[in-house]
Amino acid sequence: MAGADSHSPLIESRADLIEALARGAKPADEWRIGTEHEKHVFHTDPLRPVTYEGEQGIRALLAGIEKATGWHPFYDGDNPIGLRNNEVAGGISLEPGGQFELSGAPQVDLHGTAEEMGEHLRVARSVAEPLDIHFLGLGVTPLWSVRDIPAMPKSRYGIMAPYMDKKGKLGTSMMFRSATVQTNLDFSSEADMVKKFRVSLALQPVATALFANSPFSEGRDTGYLSYRSQIWLDTDPDRTGMLPFVFDEGFGFEQYVDYALDVPMYFVIRDHKYVNVAGESFRAFLKGELPQLPGELPTVKDWEDHLSTIFPEVRLKQYLEMRGADMGDEASVTALSAFWTGLLYDEVSLEAAYELIEPWTREEREHLRREVPRLGLMTPHDRSNLFDVAAQAVGIAEAGLVRRGRRNAAGKDETIYLAPLEEVIRTSQSPAERWLERFRGEWDGDLTRIFAEAEL
Repeated sequence: MAGADSHSPLIESRADLIEALARGAKPADEWRIGTEHEKHVFHTDPLRPVTYEGEQGIRALLAGIEKATGWHPFYDGDNPIGLRNNEVAGGISLEPGGQFELSGAPQVDLHGTAEEMGEHLRVARSVAEPLDIHFLGLGVTPLWSVRDIPAMPKSRYGIMAPYMDKKGKLGTSMMFRSATVQTNLDFSSEADMVKKFRVSLALQPVATALFANSPFSEGRDTGYLSYRSQIWLDTDPDRTGMLPFVFDEGFGFEQYVDYALDVPMYFVIRDHKYVNVAGESFRAFLKGELPQLPGELPTVKDWEDHLSTIFPEVRLKQYLEMRGADMGDEASVTALSAFWTGLLYDEVSLEAAYELIEPWTREEREHLRREVPRLGLMTPHDRSNLFDVAAQAVGIAEAGLVRRGRRNAAGKDETIYLAPLEEVIRTSQSPAERWLERFRGEWDGDLTRIFAEAEL
Protein backbone atom coordinates (compact mmCIF):
# COMPACT_ATOMS: atom_id res chain seq x y z
CA MET A 1 0.00 0.00 0.00
CA ALA A 2 2.22 2.79 -1.30
CA GLY A 3 2.00 5.97 0.65
CA ALA A 4 0.04 4.64 3.62
CA ASP A 5 1.32 5.16 7.14
CA SER A 6 3.82 2.32 7.50
CA HIS A 7 3.49 2.42 11.29
CA SER A 8 -0.27 1.87 11.26
CA PRO A 9 -1.56 -1.70 10.88
CA LEU A 10 -4.04 -2.67 8.21
CA ILE A 11 -7.62 -3.14 9.27
CA GLU A 12 -8.24 -6.84 8.85
CA SER A 13 -11.77 -7.10 10.22
CA ARG A 14 -14.64 -5.13 11.67
CA ALA A 15 -13.34 -6.12 15.08
CA ASP A 16 -10.30 -3.90 14.45
CA LEU A 17 -12.60 -0.90 14.11
CA ILE A 18 -14.23 -1.67 17.45
CA GLU A 19 -10.86 -2.29 19.10
CA ALA A 20 -9.62 1.12 17.96
CA LEU A 21 -12.24 2.62 20.30
CA ALA A 22 -12.31 0.02 23.06
CA ARG A 23 -8.59 0.21 23.77
CA GLY A 24 -9.17 3.69 25.21
CA ALA A 25 -10.57 2.14 28.40
CA LYS A 26 -8.33 2.65 31.42
CA PRO A 27 -8.59 2.36 35.22
CA ALA A 28 -9.81 5.39 37.14
CA ASP A 29 -6.39 6.21 38.54
CA GLU A 30 -5.20 6.77 34.98
CA TRP A 31 -8.05 9.06 33.95
CA ARG A 32 -6.93 12.46 32.75
CA ILE A 33 -8.53 15.78 31.76
CA GLY A 34 -7.88 17.16 28.29
CA THR A 35 -8.93 20.70 27.39
CA GLU A 36 -8.91 22.23 23.91
CA HIS A 37 -9.84 25.77 23.02
CA GLU A 38 -9.92 27.96 19.93
CA LYS A 39 -9.24 31.72 19.95
CA HIS A 40 -10.11 34.16 17.17
CA VAL A 41 -7.20 36.34 16.06
CA PHE A 42 -7.37 39.99 15.02
CA HIS A 43 -5.30 43.12 14.43
CA THR A 44 -6.22 46.44 16.06
CA ASP A 45 -4.39 48.94 13.81
CA PRO A 46 -6.64 48.90 11.87
CA LEU A 47 -9.21 46.43 13.21
CA ARG A 48 -9.14 43.48 10.80
CA PRO A 49 -8.62 39.70 10.57
CA VAL A 50 -5.12 38.23 10.47
CA THR A 51 -3.61 36.74 7.31
CA TYR A 52 -1.35 33.70 7.27
CA GLU A 53 1.61 35.29 5.48
CA GLY A 54 3.30 38.62 6.15
CA GLU A 55 5.44 40.14 8.87
CA GLN A 56 2.43 40.29 11.18
CA GLY A 57 0.79 37.05 10.08
CA ILE A 58 -0.09 33.73 11.66
CA ARG A 59 3.06 32.16 10.24
CA ALA A 60 5.16 34.71 12.11
CA LEU A 61 3.17 34.02 15.29
CA LEU A 62 3.87 30.30 15.00
CA ALA A 63 7.57 30.97 14.43
CA GLY A 64 7.73 33.17 17.50
CA ILE A 65 6.02 30.62 19.72
CA GLU A 66 8.28 27.88 18.35
CA LYS A 67 11.29 29.95 19.42
CA ALA A 68 9.78 30.70 22.85
CA THR A 69 8.76 27.13 23.66
CA GLY A 70 11.02 24.82 21.67
CA TRP A 71 7.94 23.06 20.30
CA HIS A 72 8.32 21.52 16.87
CA PRO A 73 6.43 22.69 13.77
CA PHE A 74 4.42 20.42 11.52
CA TYR A 75 3.57 21.23 7.95
CA ASP A 76 1.06 21.10 5.15
CA GLY A 77 3.36 21.14 2.13
CA ASP A 78 5.86 23.91 2.84
CA ASN A 79 3.63 25.75 5.28
CA PRO A 80 3.90 25.32 9.06
CA ILE A 81 0.36 24.85 10.35
CA GLY A 82 0.98 24.06 14.00
CA LEU A 83 3.41 23.10 16.74
CA ARG A 84 3.82 19.91 18.73
CA ASN A 85 5.12 19.58 22.24
CA ASN A 86 7.19 16.43 21.94
CA GLU A 87 7.66 16.09 25.70
CA VAL A 88 3.96 15.60 26.42
CA ALA A 89 0.89 15.17 24.25
CA GLY A 90 -0.62 18.41 23.03
CA GLY A 91 0.20 21.33 20.83
CA ILE A 92 -1.05 24.23 18.73
CA SER A 93 -2.99 23.98 15.49
CA LEU A 94 -4.85 26.31 13.13
CA GLU A 95 -8.52 26.23 12.29
CA PRO A 96 -9.64 27.33 8.79
CA GLY A 97 -10.02 31.04 9.60
CA GLY A 98 -6.86 31.26 11.67
CA GLN A 99 -8.52 30.38 14.97
CA PHE A 100 -5.56 29.57 17.18
CA GLU A 101 -6.14 26.28 18.97
CA LEU A 102 -4.38 24.80 21.96
CA SER A 103 -4.88 21.07 22.37
CA GLY A 104 -3.87 20.74 25.97
CA ALA A 105 -1.84 17.89 27.39
CA PRO A 106 -3.77 15.38 29.54
CA GLN A 107 -3.84 16.74 33.09
CA VAL A 108 -4.18 14.90 36.39
CA ASP A 109 -6.44 17.60 37.82
CA LEU A 110 -8.04 20.93 37.05
CA HIS A 111 -5.24 22.82 38.75
CA GLY A 112 -2.97 21.54 36.00
CA THR A 113 -5.53 22.59 33.39
CA ALA A 114 -5.64 26.15 34.76
CA GLU A 115 -1.85 26.38 34.96
CA GLU A 116 -1.50 25.13 31.40
CA MET A 117 -4.02 27.69 30.13
CA GLY A 118 -2.31 30.54 31.96
CA GLU A 119 1.14 29.64 30.67
CA HIS A 120 -0.11 29.24 27.11
CA LEU A 121 -1.73 32.67 27.14
CA ARG A 122 1.36 34.24 28.69
CA VAL A 123 3.59 32.92 25.91
CA ALA A 124 1.09 33.58 23.12
CA ARG A 125 0.52 37.18 24.21
CA SER A 126 4.23 37.91 24.57
CA VAL A 127 4.86 36.76 21.01
CA ALA A 128 1.69 38.24 19.53
CA GLU A 129 1.94 41.75 21.01
CA PRO A 130 4.78 43.01 18.74
CA LEU A 131 2.85 41.62 15.75
CA ASP A 132 -0.32 43.52 16.71
CA ILE A 133 -2.06 40.15 16.98
CA HIS A 134 -4.73 39.82 19.64
CA PHE A 135 -6.93 36.94 20.80
CA LEU A 136 -10.71 37.09 21.14
CA GLY A 137 -12.72 34.87 23.50
CA LEU A 138 -16.08 34.57 21.74
CA GLY A 139 -17.95 31.72 20.08
CA VAL A 140 -18.34 33.55 16.74
CA THR A 141 -16.46 36.48 15.23
CA PRO A 142 -18.77 39.46 15.80
CA LEU A 143 -18.02 41.54 12.68
CA TRP A 144 -16.63 39.69 9.68
CA SER A 145 -18.33 37.49 7.13
CA VAL A 146 -16.78 34.28 5.82
CA ARG A 147 -15.49 36.06 2.72
CA ASP A 148 -13.67 38.63 4.90
CA ILE A 149 -11.59 36.03 6.73
CA PRO A 150 -8.33 34.81 5.15
CA ALA A 151 -8.09 31.04 4.76
CA MET A 152 -5.25 29.10 6.30
CA PRO A 153 -3.14 26.90 3.94
CA LYS A 154 -4.48 23.52 5.09
CA SER A 155 -5.36 21.04 2.36
CA ARG A 156 -8.09 19.29 4.33
CA TYR A 157 -10.11 22.50 4.48
CA GLY A 158 -9.95 22.86 0.72
CA ILE A 159 -11.74 19.51 0.58
CA MET A 160 -14.17 20.12 3.41
CA ALA A 161 -15.44 23.59 2.47
CA PRO A 162 -16.91 22.77 -0.99
CA TYR A 163 -18.47 19.58 0.37
CA MET A 164 -20.00 21.42 3.32
CA ASP A 165 -21.57 23.96 0.97
CA LYS A 166 -23.57 21.07 -0.48
CA LYS A 167 -24.75 19.77 2.89
CA GLY A 168 -25.86 22.89 4.77
CA LYS A 169 -26.00 26.66 4.62
CA LEU A 170 -23.63 27.40 7.50
CA GLY A 171 -20.83 24.84 7.20
CA THR A 172 -18.26 27.40 6.12
CA SER A 173 -19.37 29.70 8.94
CA MET A 174 -18.58 26.86 11.32
CA MET A 175 -15.15 26.49 9.75
CA PHE A 176 -14.10 30.13 9.44
CA ARG A 177 -16.06 32.07 12.07
CA SER A 178 -16.68 29.84 15.08
CA ALA A 179 -14.60 28.94 18.12
CA THR A 180 -15.26 26.41 20.85
CA VAL A 181 -13.93 24.92 24.06
CA GLN A 182 -13.80 21.15 24.35
CA THR A 183 -13.25 18.84 27.31
CA ASN A 184 -11.94 15.29 26.74
CA LEU A 185 -12.52 12.68 29.43
CA ASP A 186 -11.75 8.97 29.88
CA PHE A 187 -13.80 5.88 30.63
CA SER A 188 -12.95 2.62 32.37
CA SER A 189 -15.03 0.14 30.37
CA GLU A 190 -17.71 -0.11 27.71
CA ALA A 191 -20.45 0.18 30.35
CA ASP A 192 -18.77 3.25 31.86
CA MET A 193 -18.44 4.77 28.39
CA VAL A 194 -22.14 4.24 27.69
CA LYS A 195 -23.25 5.85 30.94
CA LYS A 196 -20.96 8.86 30.48
CA PHE A 197 -21.92 9.18 26.82
CA ARG A 198 -25.63 9.31 27.66
CA VAL A 199 -25.21 11.80 30.50
CA SER A 200 -22.96 14.12 28.51
CA LEU A 201 -25.12 13.99 25.36
CA ALA A 202 -28.32 14.75 27.24
CA LEU A 203 -26.69 17.57 29.22
CA GLN A 204 -24.78 19.06 26.29
CA PRO A 205 -27.53 21.66 25.66
CA VAL A 206 -27.20 22.63 29.33
CA ALA A 207 -23.50 23.33 28.76
CA THR A 208 -24.36 25.27 25.60
CA ALA A 209 -26.77 27.45 27.59
CA LEU A 210 -24.39 28.01 30.51
CA PHE A 211 -21.48 28.97 28.24
CA ALA A 212 -23.52 30.80 25.55
CA ASN A 213 -21.17 33.50 24.28
CA SER A 214 -21.90 34.25 20.63
CA PRO A 215 -24.90 36.56 20.16
CA PHE A 216 -23.34 38.61 17.33
CA SER A 217 -22.41 38.06 13.70
CA GLU A 218 -21.54 40.45 10.87
CA GLY A 219 -22.05 43.46 13.12
CA ARG A 220 -25.53 42.65 14.38
CA ASP A 221 -27.49 40.90 17.08
CA THR A 222 -28.33 37.50 15.55
CA GLY A 223 -31.28 36.75 17.82
CA TYR A 224 -29.37 33.80 19.27
CA LEU A 225 -27.42 33.55 22.50
CA SER A 226 -25.17 30.90 20.98
CA TYR A 227 -25.06 31.53 17.27
CA ARG A 228 -22.16 29.08 17.15
CA SER A 229 -24.51 26.34 18.32
CA GLN A 230 -27.12 27.40 15.77
CA ILE A 231 -24.49 27.21 13.02
CA TRP A 232 -23.97 23.53 13.81
CA LEU A 233 -27.68 22.88 13.24
CA ASP A 234 -27.22 23.86 9.57
CA THR A 235 -23.80 22.37 8.83
CA ASP A 236 -24.07 18.70 7.81
CA PRO A 237 -26.80 16.45 9.23
CA ASP A 238 -24.86 13.30 8.31
CA ARG A 239 -22.15 13.98 10.90
CA THR A 240 -23.69 16.21 13.57
CA GLY A 241 -26.43 16.05 16.18
CA MET A 242 -27.58 14.34 19.37
CA LEU A 243 -27.08 10.70 18.28
CA PRO A 244 -30.37 9.21 19.53
CA PHE A 245 -29.08 5.65 19.07
CA VAL A 246 -26.73 6.17 22.03
CA PHE A 247 -29.80 5.84 24.27
CA ASP A 248 -30.94 2.57 22.66
CA GLU A 249 -30.77 -0.62 24.66
CA GLY A 250 -27.61 -2.53 23.79
CA PHE A 251 -25.62 0.51 22.68
CA GLY A 252 -21.83 0.11 22.81
CA PHE A 253 -18.66 0.46 20.77
CA GLU A 254 -20.06 -1.70 17.97
CA GLN A 255 -23.08 0.53 17.43
CA TYR A 256 -20.90 3.64 17.28
CA VAL A 257 -18.72 1.93 14.68
CA ASP A 258 -21.83 1.22 12.58
CA TYR A 259 -22.80 4.88 12.81
CA ALA A 260 -19.31 6.08 11.87
CA LEU A 261 -19.16 3.71 8.90
CA ASP A 262 -22.26 5.35 7.49
CA VAL A 263 -20.86 8.89 7.77
CA PRO A 264 -19.49 9.94 4.36
CA MET A 265 -15.73 10.38 4.15
CA TYR A 266 -13.78 13.58 3.50
CA PHE A 267 -10.21 12.53 2.76
CA VAL A 268 -7.47 9.93 3.00
CA ILE A 269 -3.85 10.91 3.64
CA ARG A 270 -1.22 9.34 1.38
CA ASP A 271 2.43 10.46 1.10
CA HIS A 272 1.62 13.35 3.47
CA LYS A 273 -0.99 14.63 0.99
CA TYR A 274 -4.77 14.73 1.23
CA VAL A 275 -6.68 12.63 -1.26
CA ASN A 276 -10.18 14.01 -1.84
CA VAL A 277 -12.72 11.23 -1.24
CA ALA A 278 -15.53 13.52 -0.10
CA GLY A 279 -18.85 11.69 -0.03
CA GLU A 280 -17.35 8.22 -0.43
CA SER A 281 -18.10 5.28 1.88
CA PHE A 282 -15.68 3.85 4.42
CA ARG A 283 -17.51 0.56 3.93
CA ALA A 284 -16.31 0.58 0.31
CA PHE A 285 -12.79 1.38 1.55
CA LEU A 286 -12.92 -1.74 3.75
CA LYS A 287 -13.54 -3.79 0.61
CA GLY A 288 -10.77 -2.12 -1.38
CA GLU A 289 -13.37 -0.40 -3.54
CA LEU A 290 -12.63 3.27 -2.90
CA PRO A 291 -12.64 4.76 -6.44
CA GLN A 292 -9.73 7.11 -5.72
CA LEU A 293 -7.56 4.32 -4.22
CA PRO A 294 -8.65 1.14 -6.04
CA GLY A 295 -7.49 -2.05 -4.38
CA GLU A 296 -6.16 -0.28 -1.27
CA LEU A 297 -7.38 -1.22 2.19
CA PRO A 298 -7.53 1.19 5.12
CA THR A 299 -5.17 1.32 8.07
CA VAL A 300 -6.10 2.02 11.67
CA LYS A 301 -4.77 5.56 11.09
CA ASP A 302 -7.23 5.98 8.20
CA TRP A 303 -10.04 4.95 10.52
CA GLU A 304 -8.90 7.35 13.23
CA ASP A 305 -8.71 10.16 10.66
CA HIS A 306 -12.26 9.36 9.58
CA LEU A 307 -13.51 9.39 13.19
CA SER A 308 -12.04 12.90 13.54
CA THR A 309 -14.32 14.17 10.74
CA ILE A 310 -17.50 13.30 12.64
CA PHE A 311 -18.91 16.23 14.63
CA PRO A 312 -21.76 15.20 16.97
CA GLU A 313 -22.41 17.05 20.22
CA VAL A 314 -20.33 14.40 21.98
CA ARG A 315 -17.75 12.46 19.99
CA LEU A 316 -16.30 9.07 20.85
CA LYS A 317 -12.67 8.31 20.15
CA GLN A 318 -10.53 6.56 22.77
CA TYR A 319 -12.12 9.08 25.12
CA LEU A 320 -15.26 11.21 25.09
CA GLU A 321 -15.19 14.75 23.70
CA MET A 322 -17.66 17.35 25.00
CA ARG A 323 -18.28 19.68 22.06
CA GLY A 324 -21.21 21.95 23.00
CA ALA A 325 -19.65 25.11 24.48
CA ASP A 326 -18.73 28.50 23.05
CA MET A 327 -15.26 29.89 23.58
CA GLY A 328 -15.11 32.45 26.39
CA ASP A 329 -12.62 34.09 28.71
CA GLU A 330 -9.74 32.31 30.42
CA ALA A 331 -11.75 31.31 33.48
CA SER A 332 -14.56 29.82 31.39
CA VAL A 333 -12.17 27.47 29.59
CA THR A 334 -11.24 25.74 32.86
CA ALA A 335 -14.85 26.05 34.08
CA LEU A 336 -16.04 23.81 31.24
CA SER A 337 -13.59 21.10 32.24
CA ALA A 338 -14.59 21.58 35.89
CA PHE A 339 -18.26 21.11 35.00
CA TRP A 340 -17.74 17.86 33.13
CA THR A 341 -15.06 16.49 35.46
CA GLY A 342 -17.32 17.01 38.47
CA LEU A 343 -20.21 15.28 36.71
CA LEU A 344 -18.38 12.33 35.13
CA TYR A 345 -15.32 11.56 37.27
CA ASP A 346 -17.14 10.93 40.54
CA GLU A 347 -19.37 7.86 40.79
CA VAL A 348 -21.96 9.49 43.04
CA SER A 349 -22.26 12.52 40.79
CA LEU A 350 -22.37 10.41 37.65
CA GLU A 351 -25.25 8.41 39.09
CA ALA A 352 -27.07 11.58 40.15
CA ALA A 353 -26.63 13.08 36.70
CA TYR A 354 -27.86 9.86 35.09
CA GLU A 355 -30.98 9.89 37.26
CA LEU A 356 -31.54 13.51 36.24
CA ILE A 357 -31.54 12.79 32.49
CA GLU A 358 -32.86 9.21 32.38
CA PRO A 359 -36.55 10.17 32.12
CA TRP A 360 -35.99 12.48 29.15
CA THR A 361 -37.39 11.31 25.85
CA ARG A 362 -35.72 11.61 22.49
CA GLU A 363 -38.16 14.40 21.64
CA GLU A 364 -37.20 16.31 24.80
CA ARG A 365 -33.48 16.00 24.06
CA GLU A 366 -33.97 17.16 20.49
CA HIS A 367 -36.17 20.04 21.66
CA LEU A 368 -33.43 21.26 23.98
CA ARG A 369 -30.79 21.02 21.27
CA ARG A 370 -32.97 22.91 18.82
CA GLU A 371 -34.15 25.71 21.14
CA VAL A 372 -31.15 26.35 23.40
CA PRO A 373 -29.14 28.37 20.83
CA ARG A 374 -31.92 30.96 20.86
CA LEU A 375 -33.40 30.75 24.34
CA GLY A 376 -30.49 29.51 26.45
CA LEU A 377 -31.36 28.80 30.06
CA MET A 378 -34.93 29.97 29.49
CA THR A 379 -35.66 27.09 27.09
CA PRO A 380 -38.94 25.48 28.25
CA HIS A 381 -38.44 22.11 29.89
CA ASP A 382 -40.57 19.93 32.16
CA ARG A 383 -43.18 22.54 33.23
CA SER A 384 -40.39 25.05 33.89
CA ASN A 385 -37.21 25.84 31.97
CA LEU A 386 -33.65 24.65 31.57
CA PHE A 387 -32.36 26.97 34.26
CA ASP A 388 -33.57 24.56 36.95
CA VAL A 389 -31.71 21.66 35.32
CA ALA A 390 -28.58 23.77 34.90
CA ALA A 391 -28.60 24.76 38.58
CA GLN A 392 -28.95 21.12 39.56
CA ALA A 393 -26.17 20.06 37.19
CA VAL A 394 -23.76 22.69 38.52
CA GLY A 395 -24.56 21.56 42.05
CA ILE A 396 -23.94 17.91 41.18
CA ALA A 397 -20.63 18.85 39.54
CA GLU A 398 -19.57 20.88 42.58
CA ALA A 399 -20.29 17.96 44.91
CA GLY A 400 -18.28 15.66 42.65
CA LEU A 401 -15.28 17.97 42.74
CA VAL A 402 -15.50 18.19 46.52
CA ARG A 403 -15.41 14.41 46.73
CA ARG A 404 -12.42 14.25 44.37
CA GLY A 405 -10.53 16.29 46.95
CA ARG A 406 -7.78 17.51 44.62
CA ARG A 407 -6.16 20.54 46.24
CA ASN A 408 -3.65 23.07 44.97
CA ALA A 409 -0.66 24.48 46.84
CA ALA A 410 -2.95 26.97 48.58
CA GLY A 411 -5.16 24.16 49.85
CA LYS A 412 -8.12 24.96 47.58
CA ASP A 413 -10.02 22.20 45.84
CA GLU A 414 -11.19 22.14 42.23
CA THR A 415 -14.55 23.79 42.97
CA ILE A 416 -12.82 27.18 42.60
CA TYR A 417 -12.99 26.70 38.84
CA LEU A 418 -16.80 26.61 38.84
CA ALA A 419 -16.96 30.31 39.77
CA PRO A 420 -18.04 31.48 36.26
CA LEU A 421 -20.96 29.04 36.33
CA GLU A 422 -21.96 30.01 39.83
CA GLU A 423 -22.14 33.60 38.57
CA VAL A 424 -24.39 32.53 35.69
CA ILE A 425 -26.70 30.74 38.12
CA ARG A 426 -26.66 33.63 40.60
CA THR A 427 -27.55 36.24 37.98
CA SER A 428 -29.60 34.04 35.63
CA GLN A 429 -27.49 35.51 32.82
CA SER A 430 -25.15 33.81 30.39
CA PRO A 431 -22.12 35.68 29.03
CA ALA A 432 -24.11 36.34 25.82
CA GLU A 433 -26.86 38.10 27.75
CA ARG A 434 -24.32 40.31 29.50
CA TRP A 435 -22.83 41.31 26.14
CA LEU A 436 -26.28 42.08 24.75
CA GLU A 437 -27.01 44.43 27.65
CA ARG A 438 -23.87 46.41 26.88
CA PHE A 439 -24.48 46.37 23.13
CA ARG A 440 -27.97 47.82 23.61
CA GLY A 441 -26.86 50.16 26.36
CA GLU A 442 -23.47 51.79 26.88
CA TRP A 443 -22.03 50.67 23.51
CA ASP A 444 -24.98 52.16 21.60
CA GLY A 445 -24.70 49.41 18.98
CA ASP A 446 -20.94 49.80 18.43
CA LEU A 447 -19.66 46.22 18.28
CA THR A 448 -16.04 47.24 17.87
CA ARG A 449 -16.12 47.77 21.65
CA ILE A 450 -16.27 44.02 22.22
CA PHE A 451 -12.79 43.43 20.83
CA ALA A 452 -11.20 45.18 23.77
CA GLU A 453 -13.54 43.77 26.38
CA ALA A 454 -13.50 40.14 25.18
CA GLU A 455 -9.79 40.09 24.44
CA LEU A 456 -7.97 37.25 26.15
